[in-house]
Amino acid sequence: MLTQIQGLHHVTSIASGAQENSDFFTKILGLRRVKKTVNFDAPQVYHLYYGDETGSPGTVMTYFPFPRSRRGRAGAGEVSVTAFAAPTGSLPWWAERFATFGVKGVKPETRLGENRLRFDGPDGDGFALVETAQDSRTPWTGNGVPADVAIRGFHSADMRLQDRGATAELLRFMGYSEADKQGSVTRFIREGGNDANRIDIETLPLLTPADQGAGSVHHIAFAVADRAAQLAVRKGLMDTGWQVTPVIDRDYFWAIYFRTPGGVLFEIATNEPGFNRDEDTASLGQALKLPAQHEHLRGALETRYLEPIVD
Repeated sequence: MLTQIQGLHHVTSIASGAQENSDFFTKILGLRRVKKTVNFDAPQVYHLYYGDETGSPGTVMTYFPFPRSRRGRAGAGEVSVTAFAAPTGSLPWWAERFATFGVKGVKPETRLGENRLRFDGPDGDGFALVETAQDSRTPWTGNGVPADVAIRGFHSADMRLQDRGATAELLRFMGYSEADKQGSVTRFIREGGNDANRIDIETLPLLTPADQGAGSVHHIAFAVADRAAQLAVRKGLMDTGWQVTPVIDRDYFWAIYFRTPGGVLFEIATNEPGFNRDEDTASLGQALKLPAQHEHLRGALETRYLEPIVD
């Protein structure tokens, strides 16, 4: 069993427009945009990161906004809901705020004894706020969201699968243990991990496969402390038969990827070096930061491909 994985690092999804995406996460959810860069494999597309003040692992929602991309179709083999932690008693405040901003899909629910508020992102993305009594993280506050109700970071992620068996076995190998169950949902927890240490698997055998597009999660990333821990995880996975990519430098973390039996793309990302490696903390997310291999494209990217984002 692997011992290095701490919980979630980030979740990356697809959007249909950068401005609407940035407005939703900063002006409605009150998160901070901590990085404005590009998709390393498709530099004509932004890669936007939102989180707490510094983009701490376990708080960061990231997006590839492909302009006018078609809407994804929900189904099996995907991360279906990304859940954020919010203080106990805060959900009525959030429900009122969502009504003010016209957020769609707002629905209160209870799961495994926790109060949740479901809601949709601008591309139909599945989200939830979960009331959490104990969370050590300091929230980012802004755009009218006070500290006593502000989002702390991730609470959990839901994976919707036709068969949970092989993925459950993988999570156990990654240091998670089965903690609870309600109907078709089974919760796995990484005990001793960070505050974003829960994965819920919803098993729906007859559900058709998802079709990825705007509103879909592209991949889910798990945190390790550093490159040494990442290499140990990579070796452990490969020794067990998993096909894992080489280590890839993403400027703000190092990453490895592999596809799970249920179809979800997993990433293992390092906590180092962090989002303030190329700009000071006070200025995070303002300037367009490009990886060295794409710096020569800056003029064309800023004038022809990347839509201006007005804060």
